[in-house]
Amino acid sequence: MKLLFVFGTRPEAIKMAPLIIKCKSKPELFDVKVCVTGQHREMLDQVLAFFNIAPDVNFGGMKTNQTLFDVTINVISGLEKVLADYTPDYLIVQGDTSSAFAGALAAYYKKIKVIHLEAGLRSDDLYSPWPEEGNRQLIGRIANFHFTPTAKATEALKKENIVNNVYQVGNTVIDALLMVHEKVKHDNSISVQFEKIDFSKRLILITGHRRESFGDPFLQICEAIRELSRQYPGCNFLYPVHLNPNVQNQVYKILDGIGNIFLFPPVDYPAMVWLLNKSHLVITDSGGIQEEAPTFGKPVLVMRNVTERTEGIEAGTARLVGTSKENIIASVTELLDNETAYYKMAKAVNPYGDGTASEQIIKILCKNTNPSL
Repeated sequence: MKLLFVFGTRPEAIKMAPLIIKCKSKPELFDVKVCVTGQHREMLDQVLAFFNIAPDVNFGGMKTNQTLFDVTINVISGLEKVLADYTPDYLIVQGDTSSAFAGALAAYYKKIKVIHLEAGLRSDDLYSPWPEEGNRQLIGRIANFHFTPTAKATEALKKENIVNNVYQVGNTVIDALLMVHEKVKHDNSISVQFEKIDFSKRLILITGHRRESFGDPFLQICEAIRELSRQYPGCNFLYPVHLNPNVQNQVYKILDGIGNIFLFPPVDYPAMVWLLNKSHLVITDSGGIQEEAPTFGKPVLVMRNVTERTEGIEAGTARLVGTSKENIIASVTELLDNETAYYKMAKAVNPYGDGTASEQIIKILCKNTNPSL
């Protein structure tokens, strides 16, 4: 079975890696090629190196201030030759990036079957998150296999009349998380990166980069963090700052130079897993971290107005707090001051899987292509 994995960002690479590794370990069943479209090259290369994945095709780096038009055009045009040369049986995309959508569309143009990992996430608002909601809905219409992380994601596809080859397997991000945690939990070299931080104090880990938050929402996020740092001088706030200039400019303008706020360049995935395990709680607008943090019992406050990962909200592992300064401050304050509220979230069960998603996917693909297996 010839498989082509197509991705361009660090979160995609993390969630693809366990499946790539397991498929490559079975050369008698799978001929695997990896195509990197390269939106986030610096962060992406760190993940690939850690998992020892060497791309077979690499489109090169991200150009300055590239638009969604640029990403889509470059991926489709780049894949035209790749698909002609390799002619895979399946093209595999993950999630809801523009590279995932463009990869699926290119495969559709060549009448190549598409496998969609983490299918079925929906906010039902095409502009929040944007462009992710549109991307994943469009991939859903193109894909031939849909591997969903949760029952709610499966039900979302059913409501759209997508019922064939839909399989609930959990999220491969938990597979990756457990693989990495096993490697880094005793790795003292990682702690050297953060030697200025006193980990005997409570650590609030922050991530934020979403397009729909650029402008005033992001300003409010930064002002909330600044105010919290003043209210809680005995806590440390650690923020690996995304490379996007829209993020960098506001974060460094408002938060740089404050004693208990530590601004870092984007950290590699092993370091992020290490930090998650060390943290007290997480405030984020990211997607994957909503799934990862609960594995370590870390409450997640989601700085968005809607999330497609509603299972975490319902399970109590995460809480939507929006982007207003007042709501963010109030929510963080409650968890820092109220042990009952904190442990209610910390002890909630992670709804996103048990680390066996990749093995389940392989078994399903083999059964569908060779029922005797």
